[in-house]
Amino acid sequence: DEYAMKAFETHAVDYLLKPFSKDRFAKALQKWLGQRNTTAVQTTQDFIEKRNPQPEEHNRVVVKKGSNIIIIPVNQIHYFEAYDDYVKIHTKEGMHLKKKTMSYFEGMLDSSQFVRVHRSYMINLQELTRIEPLEKDNHIALLKNGIQIPLSQTGYTKLKSILGI
Repeated sequence: DEYAMKAFETHAVDYLLKPFSKDRFAKALQKWLGQRNTTAVQTTQDFIEKRNPQPEEHNRVVVKKGSNIIIIPVNQIHYFEAYDDYVKIHTKEGMHLKKKTMSYFEGMLDSSQFVRVHRSYMINLQELTRIEPLEKDNHIALLKNGIQIPLSQTGYTKLKSILGI
């Protein structure tokens, strides 16, 4: 009994008394495997959460231009445009490149302010002035600066839903 107590004090999973049967050993082993898998799953989940915390909404985007580091407040961004392995960030001051994906920005920014309207475009709703039909089932979004952004059918549907149309 005293050995069993010491074993459980050191977080033993089970305690086998000699002689033990194969059946009893198998049960102890299953118990250990069950705890080990649960612990491994929890450890993995903890690791993932630490490495990838829940995305928080950011109020700025930081880009590097030459040796300069430029901080762009998100409310100054007109739209994002996919460009190979980069994303073009369009502002009143001009265009900036960032080596990220559209999905990255989509997850990082406030979804009530920025909407992905096409696989290559995400717009700032504060910059949207109107939506116009183009041809057949195609539409474009017109921004305050006069830029026309093509809308995919999914993007058009999403925009209509957000705008309550």
